[in-house]
Amino acid sequence: MSLHRAALLSQLPVPPLPARRSPGPVACLAVALGATLLFYFPTASGIVHIWMRSPTFNHGFMIFPVAGWMIWRQRASLEDLPRGPWLPALLPLAGLGFIWMLSEVANVQVLQQYCLLLMWITTASLILGNAIIGALAFPLAYTLLAVPFGEVLIAPLIEFTARFTVAVLQLGGIPVFHENNYISLPTGNWAVADACSGLRYLIASFALGMIYAYVNYRATYKRMLFVVVAIILPVLANGMRACLIVLIGHWSNMRFAAGVDHLVYGWLFFGLVMAVLFWCGAYWRDPDAVPPSTVTSRTRASTANYVRIALIAVALNASWPLLAAIAERPATVTADALPELRLAMPPAPWQVAPLRPGNWQVLHRGQPQRVANNYGDGKRTVSLQIFWYAHQSQGAELLAPVRRTMVSGMPQWEEVRHEQRHISVNGRAIRVCESVQQAANYKMLVWHWYRQDGTESCNPYVLKLLLAKAKLSGSSDAGAEITLASAYDEQPAQAAAALLSLLTAMQPAIDESLRHVDR
Repeated sequence: MSLHRAALLSQLPVPPLPARRSPGPVACLAVALGATLLFYFPTASGIVHIWMRSPTFNHGFMIFPVAGWMIWRQRASLEDLPRGPWLPALLPLAGLGFIWMLSEVANVQVLQQYCLLLMWITTASLILGNAIIGALAFPLAYTLLAVPFGEVLIAPLIEFTARFTVAVLQLGGIPVFHENNYISLPTGNWAVADACSGLRYLIASFALGMIYAYVNYRATYKRMLFVVVAIILPVLANGMRACLIVLIGHWSNMRFAAGVDHLVYGWLFFGLVMAVLFWCGAYWRDPDAVPPSTVTSRTRASTANYVRIALIAVALNASWPLLAAIAERPATVTADALPELRLAMPPAPWQVAPLRPGNWQVLHRGQPQRVANNYGDGKRTVSLQIFWYAHQSQGAELLAPVRRTMVSGMPQWEEVRHEQRHISVNGRAIRVCESVQQAANYKMLVWHWYRQDGTESCNPYVLKLLLAKAKLSGSSDAGAEITLASAYDEQPAQAAAALLSLLTAMQPAIDESLRHVDR
């Protein structure tokens, strides 16, 4: 009987074993991404350095593990998708490399970092195909959160938080005086500092909201809507948090919420807001996805084809750092051969005097030439400071950020307002950046603008484009910053009049001094 069964079973058709994917595509992708990481290692290390240095961006260490977990959850559905090189990805890959080169020579770090991550994604699309990358669009987009971006939002977030707090206090009938980011109540004074802007809450809510939307929703519109709510809600919640902290301090006569404890209250409040957000979001949760059906036709490519495409991607990605290095080669000019930045004496009634140790001063990295003095006409005092770089490089340029450090016995200046304005000097229109610097009760109105390749501008984006143009064309990348500052008590218009008066008197001398060094 057993022999008969064995004979019958031997006559039945044997189903074919499922075809195993060749490890060739994955291996080629790993080599291409590893080589790209090696070519752009300074950019990648800059990302990690900011993660380590800034508590605002410590979350960056978790972005790639979370994105990897998202991709791993989809491994079953990826098996049935067509796989093969997608040649149209070469065009965006080349475009991203070109943008990276421009941002490299212009020293725009955040743009370099975004280009690097997008080049990784585009390289994967080139080798594996657009079907797989399209299926992984959400987790791949999540990796962009690894770029430390958001500090540009601090100023508008501070302004919104201050205005929101003042509006709520006035609605409650509490007398309040608001100037810039300072709030004064009868019980005490408050300042909306950088740590109170809510940027950390916004970034944390955005990152957590994307994970929650990916896990709980299947429809794209639901995911996008939840992420939008996760962006708006922490901004409003931070305004309410600031109101509660000020009210706690006001009602307790500044015994509570006036020190470090208000940060603890803030995180507890944020945790409660996120819990409510996730609890409400669960009502619209989609059921788990149905396992995909097996497809019978699959697009395949030979291992040799994958190798060729990976080599093309590696060669293309390697070309841009090489071109950037050629464009950034410094000119062989010794310090002794550089012209000296000098400024002629002012016309009457202005008298020149050196800056005092306690005066507000512009800070720059590197070793630019500097001319900085106080000018007085017997009634008003204005400082004029000019910085000139003969050559600009990463960390030693006009726009290199410099943080002010605490110095014992010296006022700690903080920028509390920033905007652009048009002025007319001797018939010439100039657009300047106007800011208010404040230290305790001292206020300083500041005008500054830049001169690059003969063009005057206060727009940092224009300055970066001019710098990239100069380096790529092989012309001089020298640049200067002109800054005027004057103190005032209550009326900034008086300081503005003093700034305009000195600039009108000194403009010919400023132009001549910059023409002298730019020859």
